[in-house]
Amino acid sequence: MIQYIIIYFIALLPVLLQAENEVCFEIESNPNPFDPALNSFSKYVNVLDCFHIYAESSISDAKVLHAASVVAELLDNNEDGIVDDPLLEAELHNGDAMMPIFSSEWSPAMDDVWDYYDGCVSAALFNNEIDPSQPGHWGDDASVEEILHTINHCGHVSIYPAIFSLWPNSSLLSDAMDIARGGQFINIPNQYPEEAWYHYDDWTCDYECMAIEYLYWCIVSHMGILDDTQTCNGIDNEWELCTPELFESTDVSMYAVLTDPQYKLPQLAPDGSYCPNAEIAGDVNGDGVVNILDVVAAVNIVLSGEYQTSVDLNEDESVDILDVILIVLIIQGE
Repeated sequence: MIQYIIIYFIALLPVLLQAENEVCFEIESNPNPFDPALNSFSKYVNVLDCFHIYAESSISDAKVLHAASVVAELLDNNEDGIVDDPLLEAELHNGDAMMPIFSSEWSPAMDDVWDYYDGCVSAALFNNEIDPSQPGHWGDDASVEEILHTINHCGHVSIYPAIFSLWPNSSLLSDAMDIARGGQFINIPNQYPEEAWYHYDDWTCDYECMAIEYLYWCIVSHMGILDDTQTCNGIDNEWELCTPELFESTDVSMYAVLTDPQYKLPQLAPDGSYCPNAEIAGDVNGDGVVNILDVVAAVNIVLSGEYQTSVDLNEDESVDILDVILIVLIIQGE
């Protein structure tokens, strides 16, 4: 029996690695079809009653739900169904914070949003930069970056100005960024000082833009999203602190801000799954998502001969290969 479990597991490994995430949101039709800013969108998700996602019809449901999940995970990092910071929730709600998802950079819907939207929209996502299988991974999925920009700009900058204001000499953030850049540069310098670890050189990005980008790099470094060799090498020309340990030991000021509980900033990286307070069939390890790790855990339990209720999916009072197969089918969406 053991050899059959191993063979079956190996054969399905590629499928399991590409399994869909669990997202407990529903896509609705556009609730504002006659709004000149929004009439090009057909898909809509209201995230935790404080953040709007609008998407064009060409955007797949999986990508729209992925964006919704990332928003929810960043706002409700402990995934209890409640936004972690009530002040942030109120600010985003009152400001009608929104993330538009466009088919491409040439979509005519972009002009409508920028020209007519009355709420807060400070970033956008495009179809080709969303990959639900790699949440936040640099170069593959821009969801975490663009959504963080919006949450930070539409929320934190306003409710905690002494900490997150983007203007020069205005906040702990701006002071910390000046240190990270090796000095205060209102405009992009010809060359950053050698001691700088943040050296963005996009001439279209002014000081305030640099500050919002800097806050993003700090948050995702702390989360560990950048902690792999490919990413470290790919971002080195802009940001050097690609591991949580390096960020903690180098950017001491921002590490203190990010870990200060009064600002309730997200500490855990989004994984693309959001389904709070739900008992999920097949979630053997209890991490809130059914994936390859649950198959591994189930196989180990089967091999040990022990009985565990979470593995006994067919409720026959035993755990065996049939239960493992059921978990695999759940992952495959069958």
